[in-house]
Amino acid sequence: MATMTNQPPLDPRLLEILVCPLTKAPLVYDREHNELISQKAGLAYPIRDGIPIMLPDEARQIET
Repeated sequence: MATMTNQPPLDPRLLEILVCPLTKAPLVYDREHNELISQKAGLAYPIRDGIPIMLPDEARQIET
């Protein structure tokens, strides 16, 4: 799978304040897929143009 190298980096300060909108659990940054992972909810929230899209309808299901 190709890595998205042209994506702007995620501001690390965002990880300190963002939580999953469904579970309020912390998120993990997946640099390879450019997503924020909520392990508790089993969702991966996309990051587009450096902006996390924190909408459950936009997230993809992941295996927990």
